[in-house]
Amino acid sequence: MKDDTKLVHIGRGPSSFEGTVNLPVYRASTILSPDIDSYIHRFDDEKNFTDITYGARGTQNARALGEAVAALESGYGSIVTTSGLSAISIALGALVSAGDHILVSDSVYGPTRAFCNEVLSRYGVATEYFEPDIGEAIVELIGENTRLVFMEAPGSLTFEMQDIPGITRAAKTKGLLTLMDNTWATPMFFRPLEHGVDVSIQAGTKYIAGHSDLVIGMITSSSESTHRIILRHAHNLGDAASPDDCFLALRGLRTLSVRLHRQQESALKVASWLSKQSQVYRVLYPALTDDPGYALWKRDFKGASSLFGLAMHSEDEVAVKAMVDSLQYFQIGSSWGGYESLIAFNHMPVVRDRAPWTDKPFMLRVHIGLEDPEDLIADLQQGLARI
Repeated sequence: MKDDTKLVHIGRGPSSFEGTVNLPVYRASTILSPDIDSYIHRFDDEKNFTDITYGARGTQNARALGEAVAALESGYGSIVTTSGLSAISIALGALVSAGDHILVSDSVYGPTRAFCNEVLSRYGVATEYFEPDIGEAIVELIGENTRLVFMEAPGSLTFEMQDIPGITRAAKTKGLLTLMDNTWATPMFFRPLEHGVDVSIQAGTKYIAGHSDLVIGMITSSSESTHRIILRHAHNLGDAASPDDCFLALRGLRTLSVRLHRQQESALKVASWLSKQSQVYRVLYPALTDDPGYALWKRDFKGASSLFGLAMHSEDEVAVKAMVDSLQYFQIGSSWGGYESLIAFNHMPVVRDRAPWTDKPFMLRVHIGLEDPEDLIADLQQGLARI
């Protein structure tokens, strides 16, 4: 089944919704049992992992969304969580113990770094950060107590690519688990599990939801054993996405391919145009042929999402902020992946352990939405003229 067809049919199950196309919203805290023995044994054996037993573990909507994402990721199973960050923290927390050492990309999402440094450290888990371009040389950082490797490609804010298959191969030689934050590409443009990664994590808040109106996360595992370890941990923490958010995410999933391909096309046009402007120092976007990560992106990924970085020649912060404030079609805000174009301002250098970011003192992050790219270019052109 082709991806576009799959997106329409996954997570729908048998036609038992009394004639409705979409699964209704099941809002529930109490799940009734048909008799007392069923109630007593509701968590026994397989039921603990597969049955809908309690509202705090999710209803039919979470199950349908999880089944859909697992099918899209080519995974054993997917867990739906309350946010992308909760997906990251639940997956990491489930797979480590006191005394463990983990390896994390130095270009990782800032809140992931904070979770490792501020939470895992308090429970006796040591985090070591590695250069994004380390490749198979990561094997040199693996010690006796190293438990897992956590990757993100491209990197948050600075968009460095990583050799995911190479890092994964090296980790496997030492028996390590590998995890990846795949929010940027989504399973439409990169499927970590098909490249040897054990756990794929994404913020469904972004492209899957697609409308900037919900917060949700997904954890997909390649094996039954890993999936069940993480699921048990999620249950123990009481993390369950709301039925309404699951409904909206599943609805957004239906148009994921259409939106992503359109936004990719527009992003390439806008990023290519920006790269030729005299005011622009550098566009950080792996899909551009002159990007340092282009070869890895071309080899491993099927496409590029519509988020990229933008560094200006000017280091006049006041002038660049005035340019941003003048834009008509680019709203100013965090998050991304919706239908609207966004721009954000980030002071640099970003927090790094291996090598500080020294290119420019600040950088812009640009998200291209579903507007006509010619309108976006015209808007950026009038803004750049102010610098």
